[in-house]
Amino acid sequence: MNDIQDLADIRARIDAIDARLVELLNQRAELARCIGRAKAEKGIPIFVPHREHEVFCRLAAINRGPLPDAALRGIWREIMSASFALERPLTICHFGQPGAFTHLAARLKFGSSVQYLAADAIAQVFAHVERGAADYGVVPIENSTDGTITDTIDAFLAGTVRIINELYVRIRHHLMAGVPLAAVRRVYSRATVFGQCRRWLAVHLPGVELVEVASTTRAAERAAAEAAEGSAAIGSEEAAQSVGLPIVASDIQDDPHNQTRFIVVARPQAAAEPTGDDKTSLMLAINDRPGALYEALGPFHDAGINLCKIESRPSRRRAWEYLFFIDFLGHARDPRVAATLAELARRCAICEVLGSYPRASAPLNS
Repeated sequence: MNDIQDLADIRARIDAIDARLVELLNQRAELARCIGRAKAEKGIPIFVPHREHEVFCRLAAINRGPLPDAALRGIWREIMSASFALERPLTICHFGQPGAFTHLAARLKFGSSVQYLAADAIAQVFAHVERGAADYGVVPIENSTDGTITDTIDAFLAGTVRIINELYVRIRHHLMAGVPLAAVRRVYSRATVFGQCRRWLAVHLPGVELVEVASTTRAAERAAAEAAEGSAAIGSEEAAQSVGLPIVASDIQDDPHNQTRFIVVARPQAAAEPTGDDKTSLMLAINDRPGALYEALGPFHDAGINLCKIESRPSRRRAWEYLFFIDFLGHARDPRVAATLAELARRCAICEVLGSYPRASAPLNS
């Protein structure tokens, strides 16, 4: 009897805390409305990456458990998502249909209280944001196994949108089919997904036809329509659920720590301010002469700036002319970085900042 009474007392205390939480959340919501009105008057963007970074860092600093930081972040993600909706409805454009990995990344970033707009191509995401049909866009830019998403890099060559945030998502690939594994004759997915599952496919489905499609959700739809023919798809658990296909093999990615880096893009006026823990993405074009790249990278060395990544892509202006894309630690408005960029501009034919933004540390779904 005492145990039952103790349980009832604990539940009563939880109910009282819940009531207080509802009251406090609504007080917070009213303040969010005030912020929304002030932002509208001053033309300030609704989503402010540096403020979000500040909030999450503060939560981690004051958290004493037993809730882990990741759990608090998930709770506050939905609180902040609801606040966005109160300030002004937001539209987030993402690559791929609902159930695709980029849709998952967008939801992990912006929560369930915003509107989502799907695009079949990464270039479409950039175009929707540039035209104002969406407030922000979410696209993949790099995978830990398969490397850079070239469609995203190329999209920067034709537009004016900029990176305002980055996020990492752990990627789990599943084989979905309406037949047993031994009966699979064809597999649909994106080329990058096949690259991330290369060894598993070679061992478990040797000789099976691999068909590239635009997105993992399209792959799931094709597999569902052709289930009786032995077609399968590789994609997320959400994609399998959306088309009603069972998962016949789970976690088939070659790297158990497989992650994809996604970026949030927006029009230039939504740029993030410095946080003290930032990353900058840069596009360079150098003169075609011996030692030009070495000279271009010299200012980074002189300033002690850490480069995270460098790669080249065809410029699409002239044959065999290349642009260099560089990620480095720091914000374009940091004095040391600003001086380095000024020196780069003197040495390079093109020196264009694609965005400075808070640096992500861990996958949002870790």
